[in-house]
Amino acid sequence: MNRMERLIAIMTVLQSKKHVTAEYISERFDISVRTVYRDIKALGESGIPVGFEAPKGYFITQGYFLPPVSFTTEEANALVLLESVAMGFTDKSIKKHYSAALNKVKASLRSTQKDHAEALTDTIRMQLPERMMPDYEYMSTIQQHIAGKTIIEIAYKNSKDEVSDRQVEPIGLIFYAFSWHMIAWCHLRQEYRDFKISRLIRLKGLDQPFAITTHISLAEYMPQLPVAF
Repeated sequence: MNRMERLIAIMTVLQSKKHVTAEYISERFDISVRTVYRDIKALGESGIPVGFEAPKGYFITQGYFLPPVSFTTEEANALVLLESVAMGFTDKSIKKHYSAALNKVKASLRSTQKDHAEALTDTIRMQLPERMMPDYEYMSTIQQHIAGKTIIEIAYKNSKDEVSDRQVEPIGLIFYAFSWHMIAWCHLRQEYRDFKISRLIRLKGLDQPFAITTHISLAEYMPQLPVAF
């Protein structure tokens, strides 16, 4: 990657995140922090309004719009491949949103790239057992409440077919043992619990902020999972 390509890539990273540290850019592009400083300065000198907020990092000034992102043929092909993964391993809500997003990506491609993407679509298949095909439509709503830090009300059926109503504070989604699971703080049990999404009977988002202001991270919870990684 030459310097011009790197500068464009750094702009893309800045565009995709609220704040980006010099250390993150350094690791992402395998360059020194000193080089990061020079590249950020070069972007500023070229008219890109890059700001800095300690200790969060660099950001593109609000209100400035970069030109639409262009995709290489290899990047577009990778997204087409991931469509089959999304269709096989996610629920109806994510499938719908992924298809809409991919259509927007395809709309931005050059004619030859579109031809390649369409040709590849018919050459990729995933064969999965029926029990692994999610028939629910909850994951997109769960993601919104994880990001917004708002409470979800659920009706949940456990492994003994016992149904309970609960209010939970979701902290993440994990795929293990061939199923998607929501990890959340349960108000009823007063602890973090693992909810298998296929056992949700009802899910309703509440316009209420989390009662707990600082939750553990998903990585901190993962050692409690009943599987060895």
